[in-house]
Amino acid sequence: MPPEAPNSLEHVLVVGPGRDFPARIREAQPGTRTTVICQLDYLGKVRTPGENARVIGVRGDAPDQEWIDLAAAAHALDPFTRIGTFGERDQDHYGVVAEALGLRAHTVETVTLVHDKAAMRTRLREAGVDATACARVADLDELRAFVRANGTPCVVKPVSSSGSAGVTKVSYESELATAFERAADSYLGLSNTGVLVEEFFEGPQFSVEAFSEAGEHQVVAITRKYSDPESFVELGHVSPAELPAEDTEAISDYACSVLDALAVEFGPTHTEIVLGDRGPRLIETHVRMGGDMIPTLTLEATGVDIDDCTARQTLGEKVLPGIRSRLAEPRPEPHSSAIWFASVGAPGTLDEILGLKEASALPGVTEVEPMVRPGAKVGALESSVSRVAYARALATTADEAVEAARAAVATLEFQVRVRSSAPSTI
Repeated sequence: MPPEAPNSLEHVLVVGPGRDFPARIREAQPGTRTTVICQLDYLGKVRTPGENARVIGVRGDAPDQEWIDLAAAAHALDPFTRIGTFGERDQDHYGVVAEALGLRAHTVETVTLVHDKAAMRTRLREAGVDATACARVADLDELRAFVRANGTPCVVKPVSSSGSAGVTKVSYESELATAFERAADSYLGLSNTGVLVEEFFEGPQFSVEAFSEAGEHQVVAITRKYSDPESFVELGHVSPAELPAEDTEAISDYACSVLDALAVEFGPTHTEIVLGDRGPRLIETHVRMGGDMIPTLTLEATGVDIDDCTARQTLGEKVLPGIRSRLAEPRPEPHSSAIWFASVGAPGTLDEILGLKEASALPGVTEVEPMVRPGAKVGALESSVSRVAYARALATTADEAVEAARAAVATLEFQVRVRSSAPSTI
């Protein structure tokens, strides 16, 4: 894990565009400098690039050695003291660069296991944590063989992806060809490394927001997740999930056992699970904070700022004692925080979103924002980038917070231009 003693002259190498973390890191400790290294295609996502010591762009198909060589050249000129990564983009290069430069980071093995869902399933089975039936399949025949052996329903998805892209629930064998084709594509800038099929579990879905330090894990919050039953794209979240004490304990213990099996030593994690008849079962986990503004929901629900803790831990500060102290404090009401997303059914071009002010004025609503601009192509709910707006709300209970956020989304109207079909000739 990162060294414990902070250095007043830190220089942090951020692998990937970094979201707002380069700025957070510089603000957390005055005098700290940041360098960003990311794919050329992601340079436009680097915020305030001129505030970094440098920004290094690498072509998308470059081998790991090129990443190492470019980072090493900058390191020789202006040595890095620490390294960090704050999202899926380019995270696969982070471990190898850190290892080559002698910087403390998640191991290459841990990052690989988290990204490769098939390898992760194998590790969890070997560790006795989760025996979910699954297989990496090279073609449609292998997919059919798995289904004939294990039955349906099943889930077919990319081995490595995010945002619920390319994920299909299959109930009938006739759906396998389309599901395989979707899963074999590449999504959201992440190259596909194969197709995974696994058994499907019925039950409510949750995500566990945890923070680790020196191999010790602390669950910060359990978030209830609402997903589209077919595409699995997230429709909304609420934190904290209202659960019986025994379910909270079972989910927390299970999530920590997953992190132990994957040798996660530090940092934020986001673990998605289904709570079924056989107890918690893993969907996937990530060595990063959750998306969909889940850190904001967690902050409002618990008082713990996961993003701030991540920035400070990156600089060597111990944060777990402070997290536990904050969790022990009573929370003021209201503290149930929810988010709900809007999508459109018809494919077309978005002209305008109506009702934003009216939605924002509803009781309990704290924010209503569009996620796309006029002129954007919109359509079916295929991944998280298909969503067009969101609303957040605070309430005394989880159900009330979700109801308020959904009511705000229902107030919105979307004007979409749809191209007419060409008239048939006679």
